[in-house]
Amino acid sequence: MAECTIELAGEQATEKFGALLGKAMTEFAVKRQSALCIYLEGDLGAGKTTFTRGVLRGLGYQGNVKSPTYTLVESYNLNCINIFHFDLYRLLDPEEIEYMGIRDFFAQTALCLIEWPQKAQGHLPEPDVSIEFIYGKDSRTVVIKSQAFDDQSLNAIKKSLTVKQQ
Repeated sequence: MAECTIELAGEQATEKFGALLGKAMTEFAVKRQSALCIYLEGDLGAGKTTFTRGVLRGLGYQGNVKSPTYTLVESYNLNCINIFHFDLYRLLDPEEIEYMGIRDFFAQTALCLIEWPQKAQGHLPEPDVSIEFIYGKDSRTVVIKSQAFDDQSLNAIKKSLTVKQQ
């Protein structure tokens, strides 16, 4: 499993990181013609939805991007791929996601970005990419663990992001 740690200097850098990784994840999902499962982990306000906004903006989406805290999922149908943004924070019982047809979301070529995946433990596929967001005073640290990408690919994203932040 590949792993990489990146320091992000604020919201704008988090969005840029989302845009870069989002493009790479989309290419991967389209190439293998299946859903890519991405776990987004971290405390409230750590940057999970900001990252998702970056993914969407990087793929050309111009509309409003909000956290699906009350709806559980927001769908974005882009020309290149479908993106499903889940927020399971308010999930009371993991079986609730079975009633919403969770398996249907993973049965197509898509990016499935899942906030609070531990709330549905045992009902979600294993992650292809897991991103932990750690909020600091002036920055965020993200730890990426991936079965889909190798260390070289993750380090290339890190290097590209570092160049863009300077």
